[in-house]
Amino acid sequence: MRIVFMGTPEAAVPALRRLMEDGHEIVAVWTQPDRPAGRGNKLSAPPVKVLAQLLGQKIFQPEKIRTEEAKSLFASHNADLAVVVAYGRILPAEFLGAPKRGCINVHFSLLPLYRGAAPVNWAIING
Repeated sequence: MRIVFMGTPEAAVPALRRLMEDGHEIVAVWTQPDRPAGRGNKLSAPPVKVLAQLLGQKIFQPEKIRTEEAKSLFASHNADLAVVVAYGRILPAEFLGAPKRGCINVHFSLLPLYRGAAPVNWAIING
């Protein structure tokens, strides 16, 4: 199956790795842009990008995804499915409708109850 993978943090890495191991064709990996991190504010690549580079995948890191350029680029992958794991942005409708079989979003808590920046923390706090 032709898959576009969208993810950013370390928590998304196992999903990308498993899709590859299961023989799916990853046609593109979308992740957040490199950001300054650590004490020296050194530019750091997201963990998903690091793995994608090791695996020789095509990587896309747009600053904005609601532009016509980003929407056209996403559609041009001609994917069967998009798998989204902690990408970090809400996708526009054009992204959701582009893959032939739609999109699967993996979220680490119940939606919409624990949406937002710290879903696991709030699930634990609320028992």
